[in-house]
Amino acid sequence: MADPIHQFAIQKVVDLGDVTLPVLGTVDLAITNSHIAMTVAFVLIVGFLAAVTANAQVVPGRLQAAGEGLFGLIDNLADSIIGHEGRKYFPFIFTLFILILGMNILGLFLTFTATSQLAITATFALITFGLVLVVGFAKNGLGFFKLFWPMGAPLALRPVVGLIEFVSFLLRPVTLALRLFGNMLGGHVALKIFAGFVVSLGIVGLGGGVGLLAFPVAALSLGMVVALTALEFLVAFLQAFVFAVLACIYLNDVVNLDHAH
Repeated sequence: MADPIHQFAIQKVVDLGDVTLPVLGTVDLAITNSHIAMTVAFVLIVGFLAAVTANAQVVPGRLQAAGEGLFGLIDNLADSIIGHEGRKYFPFIFTLFILILGMNILGLFLTFTATSQLAITATFALITFGLVLVVGFAKNGLGFFKLFWPMGAPLALRPVVGLIEFVSFLLRPVTLALRLFGNMLGGHVALKIFAGFVVSLGIVGLGGGVGLLAFPVAALSLGMVVALTALEFLVAFLQAFVFAVLACIYLNDVVNLDHAH
């Protein structure tokens, strides 16, 4: 059976050599399967959005309805969680959602899934966390630290609760990155294992004799592959949506900080 972890290995496709930079040191400029997967996802997303808006009709077709459905989903999400300022942050939330969704779904068709790499999910998480910090200080100044001083708690417990809130706040990018990474990695490993069972058991069955008993198990494994593939499409959407929801919640904490306190 093929190694189920091999599909996540970063491999060079085009080696462009090394470059030495003042601060970063030696940097490898090779184009890898990760770069290609992200670039293909980006091109497909841009093409999809361009096709949706190119021939917009009053009565939308299927493609336009799909695009408007995704647009409306995130627009309503930002508005319902962040409030009247949600539209201001909609472009960021929608970009996050559509990029993660595109990479997740594309990974079901390619041999490499970009969002199964912790470096990719951590980058999305750090960008989100950075925006939360920028908005928090820009909008509230030093009042941003009220986020860690819960007025609803008894005065004696506020330092303890505040410390817990502070640690929880610092862990947000970690949980964002690990949640997406873990779900995409685990699902693809399970798919690879069951697909490997189908091939290996099928080979055993072709040997005849007692080995014929392997065919029913191979058929069961094939059914699991089909079921897991359908589930992975759902997970691909849900993980992108959950990332967008959490980004909205974290932005809401700093945008509406005074209302929450």
